[in-house]
Amino acid sequence: MMEAGAFIRAAQKEELRPYPRFLLSADEWQALSAALVETPHPALLALWAESDRVHALFQDENGDLLPVASPVVNGAYAALSPARPAAIWFERVIRDLWGHFAEGGRDYQPWLDHGTWAMAAPLSLRPKARVGEELPREFAAPEEEDVHQFALGPISGGIAKPLHLRITMHGDSPLAAEFYLGYAHKGIMALMRGKLPRVAARFAARLSGDATVAHALAYAHAVEAALGVQVPPRAIALRAVMAELERIAHHLFQIGVIAKTAKFGILHAGCGTPLEELRAGTALAFGHRLMMDCVVPGGLAADIAADGQATLLGTLDALQAKIQDLAALSFSEPAFLARLQGIGRLSEKLVRELAPGGPIGRAYGSHSDTRRRPGYPPYDSLEVPLPDVSSADAAGYLKILFAELRTSMDLARRLLEHLPDGEISTPLTASSGEGLGVAEAPRGDIWHWVRLDGGMIAASFAADPGWRHWPLLEAALVGGTLEDMPLCLACFHCSVSAVDL
Repeated sequence: MMEAGAFIRAAQKEELRPYPRFLLSADEWQALSAALVETPHPALLALWAESDRVHALFQDENGDLLPVASPVVNGAYAALSPARPAAIWFERVIRDLWGHFAEGGRDYQPWLDHGTWAMAAPLSLRPKARVGEELPREFAAPEEEDVHQFALGPISGGIAKPLHLRITMHGDSPLAAEFYLGYAHKGIMALMRGKLPRVAARFAARLSGDATVAHALAYAHAVEAALGVQVPPRAIALRAVMAELERIAHHLFQIGVIAKTAKFGILHAGCGTPLEELRAGTALAFGHRLMMDCVVPGGLAADIAADGQATLLGTLDALQAKIQDLAALSFSEPAFLARLQGIGRLSEKLVRELAPGGPIGRAYGSHSDTRRRPGYPPYDSLEVPLPDVSSADAAGYLKILFAELRTSMDLARRLLEHLPDGEISTPLTASSGEGLGVAEAPRGDIWHWVRLDGGMIAASFAADPGWRHWPLLEAALVGGTLEDMPLCLACFHCSVSAVDL
């Protein structure tokens, strides 16, 4: 049988910017599904649908992207989940939103559709009124003696993520962990349809608050690719500044959460002050603490404030010493590091199958960073070093967070010091096309796909790193103990909103 990557490349091409798409017949898609069983490459990054076809995005071992599409026949397509476990959650969402059935799939349980929608398959060509109410997800019942289950959420005391976690235990050992999401579904893709790209950008920016810049940037890249728009150099540089500041804020918050969960109060408290100083600086420079709605297709909604450049450089200078102190504190406390060791360990096979990105993926040895490959401006002219991997657990993850903090501060400073003059936006044309955009978010690679018809959004999809991280988290919870669960949840820190669409 032909190797899966070669099989894809042998197919007919059709236009998708900037990466041409390979078009497979239904039979060829099924053959691809079978070929994928034989090899770990290419990795599946995303899977989505339209009313009449299904799309997949693969990446081969060299980092080359392989977008693929195939028609849906009689409401069905061949499942990819038997060969690529990362497809399981995508296939569930495709059935909920478009009604397409993944033949031979590994999980047919609903995700977004909890049985309360007025219409079934709302993004299908002809949505049908719901008759009766579907039951919620059925969790595997324990059959052995001394095995019990307990549930967490979706309603919890205090401020918590809207999710249901069902854990099957044998004594203090978790045997299974299952997440049930969908409580934060917003209907983003339906809301974006029929809108001008800059209007729809507000929805992309609200997929996940702590990655609002990255989602807006990936979406903007997709629209700009579809329309063939060239973004001014000043806007490109300022976008990257915002993306690196967002990464710094996320990593500071993340380190604080890990420290709090591990009961290292001094480190947790120490992360709060620099994070607040950074938020104050971004508010002064860009008019919003999270920099939400600053990135739009074509460039930026507004330029940096007159004194914003000096403000941010001063903020970065102040953060430099504080973050060095936090790193020294973290790695000089043996009890804290010992508590992190072994947390979140996973099999190499599962990591290879799910191909996680970002700091989580890099903790398990991945070299993936979309700023480096496939790359996008201005990072194609900047050096973005990969952090050294010391251990594939929470202790190694913490070291990667600190290494990425140093890199992001250096990148943001260099970009601000050499900020180009000129315009900050380019007008968009009212034309048609399809585009695929990427951005490296604090948690990993984000992919946005859009199809434009006469300058309006006809269809879209967004793939957050969480699509591949949530299944990894389920496995990581099983690998530890009940006492380890809070730390494991804190380290993965997956976004609910970004995958609930």
